[in-house]
Amino acid sequence: MHIAILEDDPSQAEHISMALQSANYQCTVFHAGKDLMQQLAKNHDFNLIVIDWELPDVSGLDVLHWLRSNLGYAVPVLFVTSRTQEEDIVTGLQAGADDYMCKPFKTNELLARIQALLRRANPISQSSDAFDFGHYHIDTVAATISLRGEPVELAPKEYELALLLFRNPGRLFSRDVLSTAVWNREIPPTSRTLDTHLSNIRRKLQIRPENGVRLNASYALGYRLESLLDSAETTGELAD
Repeated sequence: MHIAILEDDPSQAEHISMALQSANYQCTVFHAGKDLMQQLAKNHDFNLIVIDWELPDVSGLDVLHWLRSNLGYAVPVLFVTSRTQEEDIVTGLQAGADDYMCKPFKTNELLARIQALLRRANPISQSSDAFDFGHYHIDTVAATISLRGEPVELAPKEYELALLLFRNPGRLFSRDVLSTAVWNREIPPTSRTLDTHLSNIRRKLQIRPENGVRLNASYALGYRLESLLDSAETTGELAD
């Protein structure tokens, strides 16, 4: 696995790089946002990108906006930054970051979060093989989802949204990420389009604990589909 690290502080960059190399990850360090963007624009084989917010040329947030606009959502991004305010965390996640860590960080937690992101990577470019998720069977060739052997009728965008969630259990998606991934555009906060589609798939697919799944929702942070069959319940989320 090849990980890009965008960090202008040499000691911090070395700290992160050594931690990742100790876990057998290949690392490439960039000290300026424009250098990373130039590399990404030409060619890259990065499986994940770690980004600092405060940089000497452009902000990490600007880099994230560029990355999502030009390369989509296939590569997971982890913010590691000294910004600890809730509004900064919300801004980063809504811009398309997959996770957010505040400095100083614990090495074991950093590795655990990176491992989790890599497991959930590439939500769009997935295999076309059918797969099971709890009591659900997802046939990506026929574009159908069945619950306990019974096909569920879904509208095309409802299916795409459900597929994205089922392929990435435990991953937190902001509203902007969901709308861009499914509709290829940002949906204004005043629109009920995303909320209506989420409500429809929750109802039609009977996404509830008795079927082994739960859709956690926090309007500020986003949405996360969780399996209750093989993991403990997550605390601190709001289920609507």
